[in-house]
Amino acid sequence: MNAREALIALNMLDHLGPVRLRQLLDRFDADPVAVLAAGRDQLLQVPGIGPETANSVANGLGAGVLDRELKRIESTGCRVLIASDAEYPPLLREIYDPPIVLYVKGALQPADRAGIAVVGSRLTTHYGVEVARKLSYQLASAGVSVVSGGARGIDAAAHAGAMSARGRTVAVLGSGLDIVFPAEHRDLFERVAASGAVITQFPFGRTPDKQTFPIRNRIVAGMTLGTVVVEANATSGAMITANFAAEYGRQVYAVPGRIDSPRSKGCHDLIRKGARLCEGVGDILSELEYLFPPIPERPAAGTPMHSLDPTGPESQILSALEDCGERTLDELIEATGLAAATVSVGLFGLEMKKRVRQLAGKRFIRVER
Repeated sequence: MNAREALIALNMLDHLGPVRLRQLLDRFDADPVAVLAAGRDQLLQVPGIGPETANSVANGLGAGVLDRELKRIESTGCRVLIASDAEYPPLLREIYDPPIVLYVKGALQPADRAGIAVVGSRLTTHYGVEVARKLSYQLASAGVSVVSGGARGIDAAAHAGAMSARGRTVAVLGSGLDIVFPAEHRDLFERVAASGAVITQFPFGRTPDKQTFPIRNRIVAGMTLGTVVVEANATSGAMITANFAAEYGRQVYAVPGRIDSPRSKGCHDLIRKGARLCEGVGDILSELEYLFPPIPERPAAGTPMHSLDPTGPESQILSALEDCGERTLDELIEATGLAAATVSVGLFGLEMKKRVRQLAGKRFIRVER
């Protein structure tokens, strides 16, 4: 047994989570194989390890359980990441209790390290679904990975919006990879895995329940730079995700809604508590500017798209700003004849290239070189 296999086995044990495992690894020279081989008395000597955990580790999984899990991993074509793997989300390593392992169907890529979570209620309104879809489309069009929980409602709209822009999206499950929940999302998860990744910390066969969803939510918040709550009542699981994001020092955004809708109460409560008001994708993208490098004077081969000279819609937007001084988003949409989403993404690209500057009142002005 190697270290990866030992961590897979430890992840399957009852009464052992990431925090207790870290305590054990600190005692056993960071060797998960040695942890599994330890006797009950040795385990009980580790601070924070009680009889339940010691018995669980000392007794192990039982004959053939790990072998069956390894065969299922191989047969389904998924990968299992551990914290030392380059693909393991670096932001997730920073939280208090990073997952012991991550099962991945599809592939995590470097672009996912700058992801934004878009979450909300399962029971939603047409307004909420459309906002989630639009924001996710615009984020993905700008090269930002959209992360959500694969649930009905806002989560599904977020994944769909990102995929419609041919961008990256990651679904974090509250079950094993072989458990499709909700059942009608089988096709959605297949499409997400084909263009992004479906991930979970749970082994095969683990069904979702009231315990697994909060565990899933901490991964959504932990692997992203910020969390956008689109629509949620006061007790929605999305509020748990937002609380995790705030605890991890990540930005929390909330989309306002109708004052008489219970689906808006959670978002309004977040805004009262200091979450950033999100009225459009610009409120999110404006804070991600530091992720993009400055534009070189002479772009070399392979220069990222955001550092090239403006073309297409960006060129049209610059032309619309050339003679009028400054314009609002609506005025630019009217002047260019472009879709609102196209103008929003174009303005973001131009801001990254230092060709456009946003003024107070969400007015935009052209910046000459």
